[in-house]
Amino acid sequence: MNFPTTCPHCGHTVQTEYLDSGIHDLTCPNCQQRWVLFIRKHRFEMLFDLGTRALLMGFAREAVSNFASALERCFEFYLKAALLERAASEHRDLLVVSRELDATWKLLVSQSERQLGAFAAVYFSRQGQAPDFLTPQSLQADFRNRVIHRGYLPREEEVDAYAARLFAIMNRLLEELGDAALQVTVLQEREYAAALDLLPGNVTAVFEEHPGMFRTRREQTNPPQLGSPASVPPTPRSAASSTPSPVLNDAAAFQTALRERGTLVAELFGKRKS
Repeated sequence: MNFPTTCPHCGHTVQTEYLDSGIHDLTCPNCQQRWVLFIRKHRFEMLFDLGTRALLMGFAREAVSNFASALERCFEFYLKAALLERAASEHRDLLVVSRELDATWKLLVSQSERQLGAFAAVYFSRQGQAPDFLTPQSLQADFRNRVIHRGYLPREEEVDAYAARLFAIMNRLLEELGDAALQVTVLQEREYAAALDLLPGNVTAVFEEHPGMFRTRREQTNPPQLGSPASVPPTPRSAASSTPSPVLNDAAAFQTALRERGTLVAELFGKRKS
């Protein structure tokens, strides 16, 4: 899906596609100048925003697919953040741990049930309680499977309810993570710093933070240098477990976020259906 960005050399608006890496090597069709755009956003955030955009545009089936993928990637985000938080408390090299995590995750990449099991184990270890939202009923697994695998054409109100349920789960996970979310964010910034270090001196680098449905904690500083520490102090155990879990399937909360932030998502990608 395309999004607009502005050439830093001449101010011309350029349409470009989101790339999985978040790093976009661009050349302006107007002035022919090159620049590299870094999008500060996590994959689950992007997928949920794409689902929101599809919902606002009236593409119900596409919205369900994006929302479902966003939840899976949010589980992966939580797992990595929690394990990196533990590694930081043990004063381990987070780059090494991150590579080990990536290698381990590749063993599960095509096995969604095992991914879910790994997430559940990490969640219980960190929160001290079972992930009560992982039941098929809570995840609306039957609805998802009917839409994605059996060609069911959902009504808009069904997609609204599905999005609200997943939004509540993901928002809960981010609240429970707290500052631990910064562990993954800092690593992303280090990846960007490594890419930035390889750019020729005459190539301009631009960092953008696009509006979205989630507000994941993110450092508002320049990307750290490769030799600097890449860790955030771990969240105290008491703080991680004492915060009461928010109510799931909060349709009102989703609709509020849709009013506040959905408009920004729509403006970024395009207009809402008439």
